[in-house]
Amino acid sequence: MPPAEEKVYDVDVAVIGCGPVGALTANLLGARGVRTLVIERNPSPHGRPRALFCDDEALRIYQQAGLVEQVSRDMHPVPVAEYVNREGRAFATVVLAEVDFGLGHPPLGFVDQRSLEQTLRAGLGRFDHVDLRLGVELVALRQDTEGATLVLRDMITLESRMVRARYVLGCDGARSTTRAATGIGLVGSSYVEPWLEISGDVAPDGIRVERTTFVCDWRRPAFASPGAKGSYRMEFMLRPGETADEMRRPETIGTLVEPYVDPSRFAVTGAVVNTYHHFVARQWRVGRVFLLGDAAHQIPPYLGQGLCSGLRDAANLSWKLALVLAGDADATLLETYEIERRPHAAAMARTSARLGRVFRVRSRSAAWLRDSALGVLQTVPRIRRFVWHFEFKPLPAYPTGLMAGGRCDGGVGTMFPQPRVATAAMPAPHLLDETLGAGFAVLGFGGAVEPSRGEWREPAVRFAVVHQAGTAPEGLPPACGYGGAERVDLVDVDGTISAWLRRHRVEAVVLRPDRFVYGVVAAGGTGGAGHALAAALGTPQSAPGLPVARRSGT
Repeated sequence: MPPAEEKVYDVDVAVIGCGPVGALTANLLGARGVRTLVIERNPSPHGRPRALFCDDEALRIYQQAGLVEQVSRDMHPVPVAEYVNREGRAFATVVLAEVDFGLGHPPLGFVDQRSLEQTLRAGLGRFDHVDLRLGVELVALRQDTEGATLVLRDMITLESRMVRARYVLGCDGARSTTRAATGIGLVGSSYVEPWLEISGDVAPDGIRVERTTFVCDWRRPAFASPGAKGSYRMEFMLRPGETADEMRRPETIGTLVEPYVDPSRFAVTGAVVNTYHHFVARQWRVGRVFLLGDAAHQIPPYLGQGLCSGLRDAANLSWKLALVLAGDADATLLETYEIERRPHAAAMARTSARLGRVFRVRSRSAAWLRDSALGVLQTVPRIRRFVWHFEFKPLPAYPTGLMAGGRCDGGVGTMFPQPRVATAAMPAPHLLDETLGAGFAVLGFGGAVEPSRGEWREPAVRFAVVHQAGTAPEGLPPACGYGGAERVDLVDVDGTISAWLRRHRVEAVVLRPDRFVYGVVAAGGTGGAGHALAAALGTPQSAPGLPVARRSGT
């Protein structure tokens, strides 16, 4: 323990761990003005050359952090993913080039972990109120009703200091020190099969398999794919009796990679044996401490959703913390984090595990049955479309939480699409979130986007009036103050917003800062939506007689 007389360093939020999830969380908090301390026990960025899946939801979150252009610059798109048998014949194909989930970004790609972490850490330099400390570890944590006291130790000097934080976010991975300090256990199981993960750089003419490929060979399941920045990633399941040392030998690696890349043109940058897990923390919060990413859930890798799920945690929790810290929402709002995120993460894990069972068949007869059955099923157009267009991926929706009525109903509780729009200030077509800003938004047709007197007193709300496709953006009125908030007129360039509103038979939609639908508005005005939202947030301006959000989020 440091000396009792030492001055305590005070912050709003302490983020433990600066991998991709911790760094992204700190960027989101920094963008919302939250005084944040980030600590990372490794003195330098993680050097492990990992290829990480990145989907359209993740890219939309990077966009909210103001870093999507930097992340996308080095991303390798995945136009097609194939499941092939031991002879290399495809029995299932996912044509991602034809998939558009409507979120404004490609459905799937690869990013390089080293480049991603450099980008995210560089992004923290934009904020004077965010402090990154490398080579520092958490050694003790205790809580009280007002916050948490942390004891941090410098890994080189071994000197300790005390930090006082109102909230602590454990983003420190599968072996989370934060989770251990709060006594939270894990439930789930590990897969008994270890895998050899090989990463490397390859010349373009050295690539032999150019598509992302799941090799469903019952003797040795494997995965191979080009990655970001000229990299190539392969994974091979170990057979019984094989050891990590023998699998990492250069001659063994050369034999394994030869079908996919030219070994003479392939420079190995990493070879490690891992065992995959399907674990979830029994709870994601204890008092003022929250768990995010692998600290909260470890998802099998077969759907590529491990990192993406951690980024969704960050997007869900960061804006809620910012509202609570600013006094614009009651602390009960934070109860909706696990209520919303746990079911979606569990659905991703279940889908990934099911894919893994298809991928990891280990007998000749079972493999033949799988290949034959999937081949026949894909002759049915609807099933073929289900596979080709990646429709088995769980949609971004929350069954319960902070939403009108407290549960998913129609469009409520789902992520709103992000089409192209145009405004007087930005007449060139651009993505919707660039116009909506960082707070709540009311988006709809003219008459419906009209707050009744005193209804909307949250300063971060933005009213967006939708004009039909073909309207000249230069003729729209400029953005202006609007009853203490702000109004902007926009053109629905592709007609997506209008189609969504008509499909759900509403005139307007109320969007949360993370762009999930809080509620919808029928014809005739906002109909008390502002008062209901204020009540749900538990803010001091809540309308009399309306309930404050409790565990159900209603």
